Amino acid sequence: MAIVNATPDSFSDGGQFNTVDAAFSHAMTCLSQGADIIDIGGESTRPDASVVGAAEEQDRVLPLIEKLAQETDALLSIDTYRAETARLAVAAGAHIINDVWGLQKDPDMALVVAETGAGVCIMHTGRERQKLADVIDDQIHFLKQSLQSAEKAGINRDAIMLDPGFGFAKDTEENMALMARFGELHALGLPILAGTSRKRFIGAVTGREVASDRDAGTAATTALLRMAGAVVFRVHSVAVNRDALAMADAMLAARKVQSGEEE
Repeated sequence: MAIVNATPDSFSDGGQFNTVDAAFSHAMTCLSQGADIIDIGGESTRPDASVVGAAEEQDRVLPLIEKLAQETDALLSIDTYRAETARLAVAAGAHIINDVWGLQKDPDMALVVAETGAGVCIMHTGRERQKLADVIDDQIHFLKQSLQSAEKAGINRDAIMLDPGFGFAKDTEENMALMARFGELHALGLPILAGTSRKRFIGAVTGREVASDRDAGTAATTALLRMAGAVVFRVHSVAVNRDALAMADAMLAARKVQSGEEE
């Protein structure tokens, strides 16, 4: 899943792709490098970002989604917590709704997902709430609430993917604990997306203060989390993470051979 931020202020690439033509060109580059999904956002989710109105968000993302839907066969994801933006994005050609508030910010979001038949990525966040002390307990507590909302709205369970929300109100220690215990999230029985790309905790570990210098560290987390069972990877730099995944998948295949699972 390649990140395409049609914003002026995203933490890593703000302002680079905030015109339709620039964002479209970047999306096409990502596809040429092996991206399967293009995740399009119109509002930065960094902690100190300015909130934009729904109309401005929609002006940023809808023309890009329409253009990509017309000119490519790529899976398109809309990164939004607003139900109306999600509804319009699906009408414009998006296939997936990626909600960083896990269906818990906009009370209409779950219904929009169900009514449109879109896929949905339900993300965990620690923002604007009291977290439980244990990082996995908090994940399970929050995500189960989201899944209850999804079930109540009639969302097909096969349409759901989970995201543990690396970096969202989590410090370096919490993010590393989440990586170390990632396998415990499989208890929820759903596919899991990993979104570590260029996050601050990678900078804290590697000493890379500039976000765009964190792609090697990101690729390391991609390989580690693939080994732990993640199936989708939301990244800024597609090529280096595809290479990391190729190595991780080769190792997983070798493990099966060595354990006798494959003859």
